[in-house]
Amino acid sequence: MNRRLVPPAIESLRPYQPGRDPEEIRRLYNLPRVIKLASNENPLGPSPKAVEALRRATGCIHCYPNGGHDLRQVLARKFKVKLGNVITGSGSESLIANIIRTFLCDDDEVLTTEAAFIGFQVVARSRGVAYRTVPYRDWRYDLRALAAAINDKTKIIYLANPNNPTGTTFTREEFGAFYRHVPRRVLIILDEAYFEYAAGNPGYPDSMQYRYDNVITLRTFSKVYGLAGVRIGYGFAHEDLIGNLLKVKLPFEPGTLAQAAAIGALEDKEFLLRSLETNARSLRLLAGSLPSMGLDAVCSDANFVMAPLDSPAAANALTEHLLQAGVIIRPLEAFGLPHCVRISTGTEEETGICLEAIHGFLRKEHHDAATDRAGYRRIA
Repeated sequence: MNRRLVPPAIESLRPYQPGRDPEEIRRLYNLPRVIKLASNENPLGPSPKAVEALRRATGCIHCYPNGGHDLRQVLARKFKVKLGNVITGSGSESLIANIIRTFLCDDDEVLTTEAAFIGFQVVARSRGVAYRTVPYRDWRYDLRALAAAINDKTKIIYLANPNNPTGTTFTREEFGAFYRHVPRRVLIILDEAYFEYAAGNPGYPDSMQYRYDNVITLRTFSKVYGLAGVRIGYGFAHEDLIGNLLKVKLPFEPGTLAQAAAIGALEDKEFLLRSLETNARSLRLLAGSLPSMGLDAVCSDANFVMAPLDSPAAANALTEHLLQAGVIIRPLEAFGLPHCVRISTGTEEETGICLEAIHGFLRKEHHDAATDRAGYRRIA
C-alpha cells in the first residue's frame, strides 16, 4: 500500500519564522546598533531575582526536573486555587500543543478569529482537523459571530485577550454574553499571555475572577517578566481538565532552570511595576505619534501596537527601511495580515528611535509620490 510519509496537514504548513536576529541585521547593514522591537520582549531584560534564582539552581542541572511541581505550588498559593487546578509547561505554546493533543478527535473542529496568534494557528492546523475562523470586527474578536458559528463539531474555541497581533481586548460583559451561547462540551482556551499589561483596564475580564469548568486559562513568563529565553508558561483549569493534560504533558517539562527563574520572577514585585511603567510610557508614545504621522495605530492593551498600512508592499517597504535604520519590527504576513506590521514597546529611547525612522520613511514616501505626480521618472 502506497501511503504518504508526511500527513497533508503537516505538508501544507509553513515553518514558524521568528523575528530577525539583531546581530544578523547589524552585520548585514554594517550598523553600530540594532534595536529589536519585533517579538514583544521586555526591553528591561529579565527580573534580577529571576536571574539569581536561576544561578542558584545551576547546581541541580545534573538531576531531572520535577515537572514544574514547585512552581505549581507557588502559583496555587498565589492565585488561591488547588494544586490540581494548575499546570506548567515550556511556554504557553507548549500548553496549547498539549491541549490540542489531549482533547481533539479527528472529526472535531477548532474555531477562532482570522489571523489569530500564529503559534496557535500552526499547532491547531497541524492536527489535521477543520480549522474555522470568523473575521475581526474593528480589529477585535467578534464574539457574537463566533457564538453564531458554533456547530455540533466545534470542540475548541481559542480566544486571546489581549489579542496578538492586534493588541485589542474584549470586555467582561462581552465575554459573559458570549459564554452563555457556548455548550459545556466545547472547550474555551483563554490565552492571557499579555494579562499583566491589561489587568489595570477596569473592563478587562481577568479569568481568575470567574472559573468555568470548560475554560482553560493560559499565561506566560515570557513577556512582562522577561523570561522568553527559558520558555516557561502556566495554565489554570478544572482539575479534571488538568488531570488529563498531565497524562499527555512531557514528564520533565518545564526545565529546572526555567522553573527556578519563574519562581524568582514572581517574588520581584519592583521589577514587575517598573516593566509595566516602561511599557505604559512607550505605548502612549507609539499610540500618540503614529496617528500624527498619518499611520493608523490600533488601540492596544498589550506591549505592542499594530499598524495597518495601505498595502502589503507598503508594509514590506516600511519593514525594510527600518531594518536599514537598525530597527527590527514584525511584518504580519505569516499571521494572515500582509498589509500590517507590529511594533513592540521598547524603552523610551528605543521607541523614539523607531518613531524617528518611521517618520523618515513616510517623509521619503511623500517626496517620492510628489515627484511621481510632477511627472519625473522615479529612480528605483
